[in-house]
Amino acid sequence: MEHPNPRGLSRRTVLGLGLAPLLPSLVPPLALAQPASAILQRSIASTGEAIPAIGLGSWITFNVGNDPQARARCAEVVRAFFAGGGRLIDSSPMYGSSQPVIGQALAPLGGSVPLFSAEKVWTGSAARGPAQIEQSRAHWGVPRFDLLQVHNLLAWEEHLPMLQRMKSDGRLRYIGITTSEGRRHDELERILRTQTVDFVQLTYNPLDREAEQRLLPLARERGVAVIVNRTFREGQLTRALARHPLPGWAAEVGATSWAQLILKFVLAHPAVTCAIPATRQVAHVRENLAAARGPLPDAAQRERIARTIGAL
Repeated sequence: MEHPNPRGLSRRTVLGLGLAPLLPSLVPPLALAQPASAILQRSIASTGEAIPAIGLGSWITFNVGNDPQARARCAEVVRAFFAGGGRLIDSSPMYGSSQPVIGQALAPLGGSVPLFSAEKVWTGSAARGPAQIEQSRAHWGVPRFDLLQVHNLLAWEEHLPMLQRMKSDGRLRYIGITTSEGRRHDELERILRTQTVDFVQLTYNPLDREAEQRLLPLARERGVAVIVNRTFREGQLTRALARHPLPGWAAEVGATSWAQLILKFVLAHPAVTCAIPATRQVAHVRENLAAARGPLPDAAQRERIARTIGAL
């Protein structure tokens, strides 16, 4: 399915956003639209649309306030993400300045990239939901979002019907629900069993495997795409593993770093559609994307990865 992306912005708009220093260094639009090599694609179960299996999160890393240098670095990350074959960028009103930082990064690209925009509604008031979504859309500078998710199940009973209406009206392509806390898994399971959603977002990595028991099999059974957050536990996991050498057998699955080994573990689960590691470093976004190229571990290799990381 082709995704229209009519987000073109004029040079005047770019200059008005204070992005002039970035203009000389921009990668040409055609270069951004052509990934260097094939990246693993996964199908969205409800439609069959394919998206790359590695996305880009923005929690913490893009919350840089108005610092122009930090914003410029985030823009470089976004450019590298698209140049490497990425599509899905995820954010939330909860993430501080992340939304306007994403919008600033997207503006100079003029709609030339195949963005899959994943946002959230995060308010306990059903009445404030539409206004919050519109503010988020303005921050991003997109005509509509591809995916809107109810963040951390907050007031989901009120927000899901609203998102369903938006989808029916053509103002939204997909709807979803998210959590990053295991204590909400029972409620998440109930929603998956009783509601119609296109996506679920949850935490999953070699140390946090509770989702394997019920949620991942249920999502696959119900035809719900899965976005995985906190793959590195906000960086705590990769920082801890950096003290240890990468085992030689990691080469069997094409992993050259702990981050890639973790991501390959996550992507090898058949229910997972896309993982969204967050970073503010170009080298790391390229490293993450590379995890979706080459072989993935089989069941025995996945258990070896989990045992090794758990022991360290």
